[in-house]
Amino acid sequence: MANIFIPLEKHMANARFITLDGIDGSGKTTQLEVIKQWFATRNLPVLFTREPGGTPLGESLRKLLLAPDTEVSLRSETLMMFAARCQHLEQVILPALQSGTHVVSDRFTDATFAYQGGGRGLPEKDISVLEQWVQQGLQPDLTLILDVPLEVSCERISGSRIKDRFEQEDTPFFRRVRNAYLQRAASRPERCKVVNSNRDKALVKADIEAHLNRLFQAA
Repeated sequence: MANIFIPLEKHMANARFITLDGIDGSGKTTQLEVIKQWFATRNLPVLFTREPGGTPLGESLRKLLLAPDTEVSLRSETLMMFAARCQHLEQVILPALQSGTHVVSDRFTDATFAYQGGGRGLPEKDISVLEQWVQQGLQPDLTLILDVPLEVSCERISGSRIKDRFEQEDTPFFRRVRNAYLQRAASRPERCKVVNSNRDKALVKADIEAHLNRLFQAA
């Protein structure tokens, strides 16, 4: 198993870590396909994964975290997220990056700051302590944050499958989550790129591809 405390400069220089994030109903599933096509067209080695999940332990924790009948405290919920993330880093993300394979993750730590922090009110400093302990300075090279108006998000969620534990939250919760995402993007413009996904799919696709092109041109 990989050791996550390997210095970041030991990673293959050309391997990039990309995350896709955003409020529920923002269109991540659709845009992940755009990203997959972008990599496939260029025949680049890439691993797609997700959070919480990505490993047997992570997927088990995901089931618990998303189950509508799960009762868990905020601190326990956050620790479960980071437990899944720690295993994900050790078992999946870092080994891939160290082998020269690019990694694209559906959600990462920005989601914890948005949902457990912004949505549920856990102090950012508490999340930051866990972030540093688990990630040891590792950050994505690019985070694409899909953004839609709150009413669009709620409409998309209401028309989807049976809602999970997070999707069942009320409108003020999702408003706080969205605001937290936008605040993180504003304070980290070099990494976080907000993409308006409430537009024609071709326009959203073009924006995402432009961000990917710039990242790899700078590599």
